Amino acid sequence: MKYTIEVTIALPRDEVINKLDSVENLKHWQQGLVGVEHVSGTPGEFGARMKMQYKFGKRHMTLEETITKSNFPDEFHATYNTKGMHNIQKNFFTETSQGHTTWKSENEFLPTNFMMRVMTFLMPRAFKKQSTKYMNDFKNFAENGTSVAN
Repeated sequence: MKYTIEVTIALPRDEVINKLDSVENLKHWQQGLVGVEHVSGTPGEFGARMKMQYKFGKRHMTLEETITKSNFPDEFHATYNTKGMHNIQKNFFTETSQGHTTWKSENEFLPTNFMMRVMTFLMPRAFKKQSTKYMNDFKNFAENGTSVAN
């Protein structure tokens, strides 16, 4: 399953990248994030790996991020693996003529077990909805300082 989402943030690209490229800021726009652990490599650079722990109600989820391209301020690509799912994400950042930033995110979800295949088939909009929520929460945090952290 593939989709692309785009959001324009009313800030200069360098300011957006500084806020986005911060592990400390993740909790402010990724609702449910309870912990981050560096696994290997140089943080923020190609090949670096990080574990991210989430809690959604009673459900816990662990993602492992692997950076596949770090070319800020233009682009940042990573893969995310969790039980049953492999996600490839390519993010591009461009400046608008108004001095704002457009963040374009190309996502591909590849289920690795039967249950996740069924989920991507029956509920494809749920994946896009969650990605859109994170991007809009980042926009709100970057522009207004509004945090989703409890």
